[in-house]
Amino acid sequence: MSDLRDAAMSSRAWPFEEARRLLKRYEKAPPEKGHVLFETGYGPSGLPHIGTFGEVVRTSMVRHAFETISDIPTRLICFSDDMDGLRKVPSNVPNQEQMKEDLGLPLTRVRDPFGEHASFGEHNNARLRAFLDSFGFDYEFASATEYYRSGKFDEMLLRVLERFDEVMAVMLPSLGGVDASRRETYSPFLPISPKTGRVLQVPTLERNVAKGTIVYQEPDGEKVEIPVTGGHVKLQWKPDWGMRWAALGVDYEMFGKDLIPSAELSAKICRILGGRVPELFHYELFLDENGQKISKSKGNGLSIEEWLRYAPPESLSYFMYLKPKTAKRLYFDVIPKAVDEYHQQLRAYPGQDLAARLNNPVWHIHRGNPPESHMVVSYAMLLNLASVAGAQDKETLWGFIRRYAPEASPETHPDLDAAAEYAVRYFNDLVKPRRHYRAPDEKERAALEDLRDRLRAWQGPADPEELQSMVFAVGKEHGFEPLREWFKALYEVLLGASQGPRFGGFIALYGVEETARLIDEALAGRLGAKAEETV
Repeated sequence: MSDLRDAAMSSRAWPFEEARRLLKRYEKAPPEKGHVLFETGYGPSGLPHIGTFGEVVRTSMVRHAFETISDIPTRLICFSDDMDGLRKVPSNVPNQEQMKEDLGLPLTRVRDPFGEHASFGEHNNARLRAFLDSFGFDYEFASATEYYRSGKFDEMLLRVLERFDEVMAVMLPSLGGVDASRRETYSPFLPISPKTGRVLQVPTLERNVAKGTIVYQEPDGEKVEIPVTGGHVKLQWKPDWGMRWAALGVDYEMFGKDLIPSAELSAKICRILGGRVPELFHYELFLDENGQKISKSKGNGLSIEEWLRYAPPESLSYFMYLKPKTAKRLYFDVIPKAVDEYHQQLRAYPGQDLAARLNNPVWHIHRGNPPESHMVVSYAMLLNLASVAGAQDKETLWGFIRRYAPEASPETHPDLDAAAEYAVRYFNDLVKPRRHYRAPDEKERAALEDLRDRLRAWQGPADPEELQSMVFAVGKEHGFEPLREWFKALYEVLLGASQGPRFGGFIALYGVEETARLIDEALAGRLGAKAEETV
């Protein structure tokens, strides 16, 4: 076994812990199907959500970790439940009236409200695939509509029909929280009406195992017999999940914490159908800025497109890697922190030993081959520089960056160049409208005047550490206790924010004399007025 495999077998990084758990599944014999199958599920009733991407990227990390410790081939299926009926109209799509007319139709028969694809399901599938493709994921996209209609599920659907009573015995107790009529009408089979094309929530009146058919009643009262194969029915989603595990031989799947009860039911159904339950991993849910669960239909929290407007995709992968078992806010203010921490890990990587590298998130993000970081200025610092400079484009920031780091250029530091553009967008879209400058009190004014005078008397290079020491000394000498109150005052008076960068580094980047002039502007009360003019 190689040094890499040895180290991976003892790594405490969560993808390796999961990979080792999965490897035990086949410690006696390799899989008969010849590969280990990873699956992620997607319900395309709303626009593709950033949490869906998180599931794919995390699953891919476990897959790569597994490939590091095992020679068994792997596959990853991204499965879209696009045959599900449209139950409600998402609030964040156009053509609401048209969507209402299509309620109850399978998502792949619902007209695309954007007018770009043959159906709403295909529209959302395309958006998801385009994003996953942009990351270079190695996956196979699977459509429930295609799998049902092509017969890939026929054998297992016939088995559901054969073991109907056992499946019902699992499902009916789970309906205890709904009204009695729901229990009386429940069936794992949802017929696709040949009359209206809608997915019907109706009871199964008769079953014919020999013929492979069921009988149900249409809303108009007519009794109809249809086969359970060939796309004439689909399963309720919990039986569908368990059936899919059994039909495809899924070995590993992740899901949100809120789906634990559903996964337990699906696992029972998988066993009833003769399948082996996958190794399952539940993760905590993302929360919006108000601490509420993110919802596809509400469109709260961040979208994929919004994150990528303000930061590179690798920073999103980094955010997804961190503590999957811990609930995290997923809102705009997490983006700068994710970018800067990602680059901190990149800079640390070359000096780490093998064990530390395998515990470093960037190893998992970049499949063991992370790039070099050229971020000589942090994203947070770029944001503050954009604020004081009123930057409308990245060229404004590069004027300061070149003076601070003469060796840097857009060509030699492409990640820094991209970050400068992201920071300008973030500032203009999100920071500038919310800036609030306050006037300093008497104590703060005296300290600011002192700092300004020391800056004007500064001799020698603009060394960030020496400047930081000077700022620190000014705060101490003027009696700020705790000292963070001094830095908070600097941020609120000079930057219009309650938090900010390491101030010595900011001075070095923005310029010693420029910072002195900035203090003059603040003391004269002109910063707030300027900010209002630019909003």
